[in-house]
Amino acid sequence: MFKGSKLACSIKLACAFGVVASCTFPVIAEETQANDQIEKVAVTGSRIAKPELTQPSPIVSIGAEELAKFGNSDLASILSELPSIGATNTIIGNNNSNESAGVSSADLRRLGANRTLVLVNGKRHVAGEPGSAQVDLSTIPASMISRVEIVTGGASAIYGSDAVSGVINIILKENYQGFEFNARTSGSLEGVGTQEHSFDMLTGADIADGRGNVTFFAGYDRTKEVMSRDIRQFDSWGTIINPDSKGEEDGIPDRLRVPKVYSEMISATGVINAFGGAGGRWAFDQAGNPLVQVERDGDNSFAFGSFPNGCDTCFDTESYENYIPGVERITVGSSFNFDLNDNIQLYSDFKYVKADIRQQFQPSFRFGDDTVNVVDNAFLDEGLRKTLLDAGQTEVVFAKFFDELGNRSAENTRELFRYVGGFKGGFTLSETIFNYDTYFVYGETRNQRKTLNDLIPDNFVAALDSVIDPATGLAACRSQVPSAQGPGYKDPASVNGGDCVAYNPFGLGQASAEARDWISADVTREDKITQQVIGGTLATDSAELFELQGGPVAMVVGFEYREETSASVTDEFTKAGFLTNAATPDSYGEYDVMEYFLEVNVPLIKDLAFAHELSVDGAYRHADYSHSGKTEAWKVGLFYAPFEQLSLRGTYGEAVRAPNIAEAFSPRSPGFARVSDPCDADNINDDPDRIANCAALGVPVGFQANDNVSVDIISGGNPDLDPETSTSFTGGIVWEPTFVDKLAFTIDYYDIEIKDAITSIAAQVVADNCVDATGSPDSTFCSQVDRDPTTHDITLVRSGYLNTSALYTRGIEFQASYGLDLASFNAPGELKFNLLANQLLELEQLEFQNRPDEVNDEKGEVGDPELQFRLSADYRLDDLTVSWSTRYIDRVVTYDVSKNGGSPEDLAPGYIGSMTTHDLSATYHLSDNVMINGGIRNLFDSLPPGYTNDALYDLVGRRAFLGIKVNM
Repeated sequence: MFKGSKLACSIKLACAFGVVASCTFPVIAEETQANDQIEKVAVTGSRIAKPELTQPSPIVSIGAEELAKFGNSDLASILSELPSIGATNTIIGNNNSNESAGVSSADLRRLGANRTLVLVNGKRHVAGEPGSAQVDLSTIPASMISRVEIVTGGASAIYGSDAVSGVINIILKENYQGFEFNARTSGSLEGVGTQEHSFDMLTGADIADGRGNVTFFAGYDRTKEVMSRDIRQFDSWGTIINPDSKGEEDGIPDRLRVPKVYSEMISATGVINAFGGAGGRWAFDQAGNPLVQVERDGDNSFAFGSFPNGCDTCFDTESYENYIPGVERITVGSSFNFDLNDNIQLYSDFKYVKADIRQQFQPSFRFGDDTVNVVDNAFLDEGLRKTLLDAGQTEVVFAKFFDELGNRSAENTRELFRYVGGFKGGFTLSETIFNYDTYFVYGETRNQRKTLNDLIPDNFVAALDSVIDPATGLAACRSQVPSAQGPGYKDPASVNGGDCVAYNPFGLGQASAEARDWISADVTREDKITQQVIGGTLATDSAELFELQGGPVAMVVGFEYREETSASVTDEFTKAGFLTNAATPDSYGEYDVMEYFLEVNVPLIKDLAFAHELSVDGAYRHADYSHSGKTEAWKVGLFYAPFEQLSLRGTYGEAVRAPNIAEAFSPRSPGFARVSDPCDADNINDDPDRIANCAALGVPVGFQANDNVSVDIISGGNPDLDPETSTSFTGGIVWEPTFVDKLAFTIDYYDIEIKDAITSIAAQVVADNCVDATGSPDSTFCSQVDRDPTTHDITLVRSGYLNTSALYTRGIEFQASYGLDLASFNAPGELKFNLLANQLLELEQLEFQNRPDEVNDEKGEVGDPELQFRLSADYRLDDLTVSWSTRYIDRVVTYDVSKNGGSPEDLAPGYIGSMTTHDLSATYHLSDNVMINGGIRNLFDSLPPGYTNDALYDLVGRRAFLGIKVNM
């Protein structure tokens, strides 16, 4: 399992910690004091135990009782409803990605899930996606969670790389005694078709007269697949050119949002003369009978238009895509701890998770890449053949979506194993108490990702070129009929050409099963991700040597060695480039890092006039990465309470993120991407430099690009990347007034800036930067873009990872809680209120930090509202608790708010109004052993408009959940 001398040295060092810890020094702490401390300690944000509201860093804590109100077993989806966390990489946010199908991750501050460090019980967790460090939160069973704690701002000095935007620490239940069974179901009340079921059990017992504990968990979750067409407000919304617009800044919207935006140039039944021709554009019914294709009513682009009365022979994306993938997941796990003596506790836990995911994507297609031989084709309708020949067309362009092959479904199996083991405890040297923790973590993720029903384009070209074989009078491939081939003929098939079966492309399902099998194949990829961590911490204070007026200086020192690997193996067909995915090579990468860290808390003053408490925190971490060199991270914090009920807190520090395996080691390989040509007439005015630069490239005035189809790209990793660096500042106030019981307010300002950010230079960005440079086309980027010399269309873009970007965000976060005993009003029960709000002040991305004038401003756009809040109220009376929650999302715009980006005149409507949803839930204890809970999410069925599918919004609407818990 182990390899590398550094890891061997780390194991030896951990063993040394264990030897020291095994000395039989007494632990100096009374049991009652220890129990009091455990109730108020928050571990996240510091390795030095302190009460939550005396931490310099702001912490949001969510308990198991609050999590249950969401009626959802997916933790990332729950967290995405908090104002500080985006929905970018949730299970719904990933619904258009095969690689990420079924994965659900958290994106703190919308700076990227790869910049959010997720810990479980304070320790790292293996990633869910190849090449990344992103943790799949769906592998952490909700029923095992005690609480979730979220820290804003760079925390790399305390926890290491990836914590540039903050840390999410998931605290699991431990030392459980008894038996617990949970069952839950949920589903739409509006016929959308969403449905979830989950069953789990937890059992545990103390052993050896309380010296140890064994806990076991097992669970099953099922999420039903929901298609986009099932979402009520969806109706293939898009934009069309407003015929009333007279030009830019005329006060009239340039484009209008309308439903039923389709493409008449391609369909599941096939389209002839897809781009127009002398014989006219023809479609087919399902039986293959020719029909004059419906004409559009308004123009979206070259390939798409508006069809207000519908179009049965056109293409729309919603017929094929998931909104929610289908998932079946089983989880088993166990934890164990045992006190070897008064100073040493052995602990361990393991977890195994297996998930089967079914996610849908558009089927394979050919969009004008192929032609039909009008003279010879064996399946062409004779009447249509005559029409085309009379118009002088002997060959016609053909386009088709291959529904008859089936969707390119993602049929993925994901397996995860994780083991944690270690020793922790305390001992004394002289009269100084030391607490230690030495640990080993091994995690492994294995994914088998299948993309079903992909097309073998070369085989399709051969099968499409059909003739009547004079020897049999039956349809056959031209490649199988020598008399039909002519001089210089070459068989276009790339796989088993001698087995070609003629393909009837007209209609739906008219081709034989043999022909369908011969032109299609499945894509298979297998991933293996491993993580090995070994580390230790030692905590003590200066009480024996000296004390400040505020008390002894507390400190924690530690080390951590970590090794990460990621490998992906692709099937031979895909590696050879036979399929539409383009040739994809196998990939492998690994790195290791050795880290040492120190954290101190200096209590300067305590219990003086106007200085109830004044303390300074500091942390430093040194890391040596095998692939990106040495880094340093540091952090200082200040906590000042002039009075017991009022505190000021702040932190400032520098954090780092080392390049992950995909960024550093992924092979450069071909692929496809959608690129909106910046020189197109619709885009050329989006930047003042484009007109001159496009002309310098030879692109004619009024150019209309064929850019609704994918273009070839070449992209990959960069082994010369440097770590990202970030600076973060938080400052806030904590107020717990003594004149009102159970009332607390916190308000914090956060400011995070990331420099040398690693970014994948997307094909679109490369194309834009070629012509957005001031003075002349940018030779660096233009050399990465190939254009057809005749049509001027972009044909190839080269892209990859670079340390070119910068990210900046700042905002204000507010928390308030209040508990009210109604007995003071002569009423029964107790009320609790909780408010969590975030005001986004700035969110900017500079794709190229050396071009500060090219700022992409995200604040107020879809996915990044300026204001979000969640307000909840709980009423508790004996065994009944009733909860009401309100979630608010501010109004956002759907155009680019950046300077020179867009304007309200770009389209109408150009915004999504503010959204407020309400949830009602209740919990009732039928007995000491049985509890039921249930509720209705989105009680008033509030839905955003159909032209947004952003995962931040609830697109399903009103739905109910019901659960039962049995304890024994």
